[in-house]
Amino acid sequence: QVQLVESGGGLVQAGGSLRLSCSVSGGTFGSYLMGWFRQAPGKEREFVAAIRRDGGDTHYATFVKDRFTISRDNARKTVLLQMNALTPEDTAVYYCAAKYAYRIVLYEHQYDYWGQGTQVTVSS
Repeated sequence: QVQLVESGGGLVQAGGSLRLSCSVSGGTFGSYLMGWFRQAPGKEREFVAAIRRDGGDTHYATFVKDRFTISRDNARKTVLLQMNALTPEDTAVYYCAAKYAYRIVLYEHQYDYWGQGTQVTVSS
């Protein structure tokens, strides 16, 4: 069974940085497309970023605006999300997701496995 565990969330001031990590157990990590989503209070979960299983392609939501970087370490079965220049609008629970696929997909329902989420709070 595939399990995803996020870490690295917390409270940060506007303009600060956080690095989220998602560790994956079970399955073959190198076969999974990995994505990050987020859900702010009162809003639907939305796509943030995704990385192809070989790391050769990435895709970001437009609101990221070059502030976030997704990366993966297949040897350590980990995917990272480096978030810089954070604003209060980035406050949300951030979720890691996995899909057994090659091509990047952007929609929540397309992913097969999900973590429990990690809270990111950005104060003004």
